[in-house]
Order: sequence, then C-alpha cells, then structure tokens
Amino acid sequence: MTHSYDSGRLNLPFVGIATFAKKPYEPDWSALDADVAILGAPFDMGTQYRAGARFGPRAVREASTLFSFGHAGAYDHEDDAVYLGPEVSIVDMGDADIVHTDTEQSHANIEAGVRAALAAGALPVVIGGDHSVNIPCIRAFDGEGPIHILQIDAHLDFVDERHGVRHGHGNPMRRAAERDYVTGITSLGIRNVSSTAREGYEAARMMGADILSVRQVRRLGTAGVLDRLPEGARLYVTIDIDAFCPSIAPGTGTPSHGGFLYYEVLEILQGVAAAHDVVGIDLVEVAPDYDRSGVTAILAAQVLLNFLGFVFHARAGR
Repeated sequence: MTHSYDSGRLNLPFVGIATFAKKPYEPDWSALDADVAILGAPFDMGTQYRAGARFGPRAVREASTLFSFGHAGAYDHEDDAVYLGPEVSIVDMGDADIVHTDTEQSHANIEAGVRAALAAGALPVVIGGDHSVNIPCIRAFDGEGPIHILQIDAHLDFVDERHGVRHGHGNPMRRAAERDYVTGITSLGIRNVSSTAREGYEAARMMGADILSVRQVRRLGTAGVLDRLPEGARLYVTIDIDAFCPSIAPGTGTPSHGGFLYYEVLEILQGVAAAHDVVGIDLVEVAPDYDRSGVTAILAAQVLLNFLGFVFHARAGR
C-alpha cells in the first residue's frame, strides 16, 4: 500500500543543503514573500572573551535539519496542536555580509537584512553571531512603533562605553534602551558576575529595565514572570544561549553556571506568544567549536522552531 507521504523524496535531515529547517533559500531580499525570514548574522568581533559565534548560524541551520521531517507540521501531544504546518511560510535569507574588523559596516549589513524582512511583512529571526548583532536588529525597528524587549540572558549587556567601545556584545541593551521606540526591557536569567558594573544596573533600572535572576524567575514561576511584562506590549525577544546552563549549552563564549533548563525558557516563550504580538527574534552567542557534541546548536534550533510554532499558533487563534 502506498501512502501520499511516500511520494517524492524522503529528504532525511542529513541529506541536502542545510538551510534553516530545510526551508527555501531566498537570496534576493527584494523578493521576500513569507511569514518568517531567517537571517544569519555571523559576526563575533564584539566578543570580550572567546570568539567563535561567527559559526553559530551555520551550526544552528545544520542542527535545525533534525526538525525538518515532512511538510505537515509538528504535532505536539501535550498541547494537542500542530505547529508550523504548511500555512506558515518560512524562507532563509542566507547571511548578512560580514566585513572583518569593520563593526559598523557589518552591523549595517545586518540592519539592511532585518529591514528587508520587515518591509516584506515577515517576522525577522536573526541567528548570531555575538550579542552585538542585536544592535543593528533594534535599529531596524525605528519605523515599527513602540516595542518592549524581552531579554533572556546570563549577562545584562548594559555597558554604556568602555575604552571607546559602544557596539560590542556588552552594549546592546544599553543601546536599545536609548531608542525612543523601545518602551522598556525585561531581562531574565541575569546572574553571577557580569561585565556590566553596578552603575550599569542602576542605569538600566532608571531607563525602565526589570531585571530577574534565574533564581528569582524560579521563585516567581512562569505565570509570575509573564505578569511582569507590560500588558499588550509588542515584544522583540532576544535570546542569548548562555541564558541556559552550560551543562546543556556548553557551546558559547562566556558560559555562566546556574542557568535555565529547557522547559523553564520554553514555557515562558509559550506564554509570551499567547499573550503578546512577537515582532522580532534573535538568538545569539552559539559558538559551536566549544561543544563537539552539537547539543548547544540543537537546543538553539529547537527553541527557535518551538517558539515560532507558538507564535503562529497564537496568531491563528486571535
């Protein structure tokens, strides 16, 4: 007996070219036509310790092929829902061009990619790269109305300027807070010693940041955390993979023990998608060479695909 899913190629995860989730590649940014546009931002010259996140987009794309079986979407028996079915179109834009040693030009190229996605009406999803790539991502939202940033991270990244550096991976949340269309920041997972000094934490709170450690998030629980987000806010979500415990995500430049486990973050993201309009996503700091097992990149791909599933399931239900 032949089933409809036996026609065509089997197209197993290890076969073919590794676009994100094996979705179509669209190199012409003026011709984007999709619900989601994936952009690689392989820039890691903003790091203050271990580089290597320039290979993050490539690793996350390859890992994402694990979740690319079939075209009917993914059924989740716990939620009794099918996520990312054929009604949700995703394209891979490829990578922004990176000019070695030139932060400003590299960032400008990333910004151009995000602007192209927004102009096409697609949800931009940027895979870093170090966390400095968030700076051009947020710049691209200057015509998109008020947004609130949800940061999931081990480090506050609120350094104003150090030795003249304003656009490194310790600066993005400070640069975001300076934008008049960013109404506030909720930072989850911030813990241990950070590159941000005490003055930076004080400035962050003065500029509208709500800062919670992993332990504080656990005490509040998912519902308590979601209650702290401003009601009705349009959310830009930035996820640093070092928010997770390095026991499950060792492949990152600045690991910080005591981090989140998978479901802690996933349940927050599911609640966020249900209650808010998610307008942009980046996931940064996957540095695959520090993790020969590949589990960090798999975690990153799984988080992104699940989050996108939640976002579009919620949109369909509104």
